[in-house]
Amino acid sequence: MPSRHVALRRSLVALALLLVVALVATVVTTAVLVRRPLPTTSGELSVAGLSAPVTVHRDAQGVPDIYASTAADLFMAQGYVQAQDRFFEMDYRRHVTAGRLSELVGENADALEADKVIRTFGWREVAEQEWEILDSDTKNYLQAYADGVNAYLAERSTSQIAVEYSVLGLQVSVEDPERWDPVDSLAWLKAMAWDLRGNYDDELARAQSLATVRDVGRVDELFPDYPDTVNTPILSAEAAAANSVPAPSGAGAGASSDPLDLTSPAVAGAVDSAAQAVSAVPVLVGRGAGIGSNSWVVSGEHTATGSPMLANDPHLGLAAPSIWAQVGLHCDAVGDACPFDVTGFSFAGFPGVIIGHNPGLAWGITNLGADVTDFFVERTQDDTYQVDGTWNEMTTRTEVIKVAGADDVTLEVRSTGHGPIISDVLDVAPVTGTPTEVVDGVLRAGGGGYEVALGWTALTPGRTADAIFAMNTAADAEDIAAAARLFEVPSQNIVFATTDGHIGYQAPGTIPVRGVVEGPMPSDGTWPRPGWDSAYDWQGTVDPATMPSVLDPAEGFIVAANQAVAPAGAGPYLTSDWDYGFRSQRIRTLLEEQIAAGTPFTVDDMERIQGDTDNPFARLLVPVLLEQRLTTGFERGGQDLLRDWDYSQDADSPAAAYFSAVWAEMLALTFDDELSEEAAADGSDRWLEVVRTRLDDPMSSWWDDRRTANVVETRDSILQQALVNARSELTVRLGSDPSDWRWGSLHTLDLEHPVLGGESVPGIVRGFVNPPTLEMSGGAAIVDATSWDASTGSFEVTAGPSMRAVVDLADLDASTWVVVTGTSGHPASSHYEDQLSTWAAGDSYTWRSSREAVEAESKDELTLTP
Repeated sequence: MPSRHVALRRSLVALALLLVVALVATVVTTAVLVRRPLPTTSGELSVAGLSAPVTVHRDAQGVPDIYASTAADLFMAQGYVQAQDRFFEMDYRRHVTAGRLSELVGENADALEADKVIRTFGWREVAEQEWEILDSDTKNYLQAYADGVNAYLAERSTSQIAVEYSVLGLQVSVEDPERWDPVDSLAWLKAMAWDLRGNYDDELARAQSLATVRDVGRVDELFPDYPDTVNTPILSAEAAAANSVPAPSGAGAGASSDPLDLTSPAVAGAVDSAAQAVSAVPVLVGRGAGIGSNSWVVSGEHTATGSPMLANDPHLGLAAPSIWAQVGLHCDAVGDACPFDVTGFSFAGFPGVIIGHNPGLAWGITNLGADVTDFFVERTQDDTYQVDGTWNEMTTRTEVIKVAGADDVTLEVRSTGHGPIISDVLDVAPVTGTPTEVVDGVLRAGGGGYEVALGWTALTPGRTADAIFAMNTAADAEDIAAAARLFEVPSQNIVFATTDGHIGYQAPGTIPVRGVVEGPMPSDGTWPRPGWDSAYDWQGTVDPATMPSVLDPAEGFIVAANQAVAPAGAGPYLTSDWDYGFRSQRIRTLLEEQIAAGTPFTVDDMERIQGDTDNPFARLLVPVLLEQRLTTGFERGGQDLLRDWDYSQDADSPAAAYFSAVWAEMLALTFDDELSEEAAADGSDRWLEVVRTRLDDPMSSWWDDRRTANVVETRDSILQQALVNARSELTVRLGSDPSDWRWGSLHTLDLEHPVLGGESVPGIVRGFVNPPTLEMSGGAAIVDATSWDASTGSFEVTAGPSMRAVVDLADLDASTWVVVTGTSGHPASSHYEDQLSTWAAGDSYTWRSSREAVEAESKDELTLTP
């Protein structure tokens, strides 16, 4: 009989063997599970619905170039291929845009709040209405794309489609995905329009700032006018005058007899509730400080090839997978029946190309930022609202939100003539006024209250889908202008160049015209509006023919990087809330310097500018910081870093780390005493301009910290304290020796899967779906625009260049491109994050588009047969 120790040892060995077997089985099962959805990318596959064979070439990064003999086959193949690569992302997006996220993920407070708000907006309902007004060709393309997606889904279980379904299936019952519908694609355009909708953040921030500052004039100082004498608008004064139109006065001009009081607790509460509602919408494209883009185009007179070059890098939210899906769409024989030969950046879930080029024309897009939303504060009693003394019935509808594994949730949606009521969507404290009664048709003191309705141009059906296909086949400025008239939301800057040597700019978008009304706040859309006074209603929309444009400007280049489109007063009124132009002016400076030096531009030069990390604002602030006298050598240790700094925000820069910490401290010391958390200084370009205009006023009341009794702070005392605080903070974070500090140690990027990447998900899953942490160069209001939020105490990247592209119109195959992660949405794919390190380093890949070049670099060839 074996001893107890031997028996125990044997039992432990047996247990260990069992654990090993179980572990091996788990590893094998997991390996099979995560690799099962990976698509077939070579050989031959049968696809029901095709009329003829389609060829799909993939390069070393897995980017598909698709060749078909008909437009229907081309877009059907695009749907099939994008479902191969990115279907879960597509499914997630359509659940979000339809207000059905809870159906996918089960009981989750954030998902339910998102569903409630999006059902209130009615994105899906508007998309269904848009389907009815689209061009017949567009409908055919959308339907063909949907057919391709459905052909891929037809014979696959959820575990063969995406590993995310298998993981979610551990928590909720996961059913086979529904068939793709063309309206699913249209609804995605609503999400794009929402995240790029313009000044809604600033409109709410003004109201929330007034609640604590209580002075309209001082709040206006926090939203300064665009400095068009410092940072040049997109159009010169001459170009703006060429298509200038008088600013419309609007109907109902005059003084308001019943103005809106945003300092009223009831009104302020309604505004805060509305702000909570809109912040509940998931970020799908990007939002907040740093959302913008760079684009510029240089004419052939300034390039080494003699033909134009175009650069574009949209600054959006960064996640895994990337927002963009690279693709080439090629008709075997281009003609009227099949007019497409286009490559570029698409959205998984929508056919065609959003940014790219065809054989004759390239185009780039940046956010124009036109003001297309307004918040109307409504006087309400039950389900009625007041307009000009008359009480009107709201329209209502009931929405039922299904929650996987839980009871349905019923939502009552109410709308006024201005739009849906959004201040009552979430479970927040009820917002009412003092007890009131109606006297002479006016709400006075009684059981009513205030609620906020959202007016937004995208809630009216439009034809943006038609515009995308029109741009894909555009050949000249007239074609771009025609497409722009259809590109209703979101309003974007379009820069373009043609192979025959032209460069141009066109602004599209449906822009409201607002009545001019005298009151305590401007009626130009910068502040919430009193819904009870019809003089504040929209008076129509800007005539598309008057939207700003320019062709072949004399200076030989165009920069469109979210700055003002035209000098103040020129052209139709678009907004007052522009990006303040620090990025755009830096790009202009680099272009002008090289032109003055007589050095022609190459593709490498364009990429170098895209990666520029110079901090223009630091050049203004650092000299003032160096004037400050600090007491001890320890305190001066950080300040000394700034003396020889070249102002580059490179990842390995100690000075960039210190300057950024000083900037965050300075904002907090200057503004936190008067602003709420919702309106806090986040360090974006607006705050750069606010501080720039205060630097020459050391005794400005903004410098004074009202939390300190019997002391009046000045500019210098605030800057000195910021220098000292930053030195102490970075000593704790990065060590006592300032020379060891690195900007990249603070300024990191953590890409996150939209469903499985959050903190509530087990670490082993997060580690699989989330790419590794990266140290980043760049920063807010810098050309390499890796933005961060100074109000949070974190320097982590919140937005950045979601892709970079440079198009050489002399040799399109010499163009370059890169996206933030990769072309695949499958975490187990080699193409899930294979572009990430290249993107982070500011490098790129050759963007081939001719059939000869594509076939020469093809790594996989797949034939889709009927």
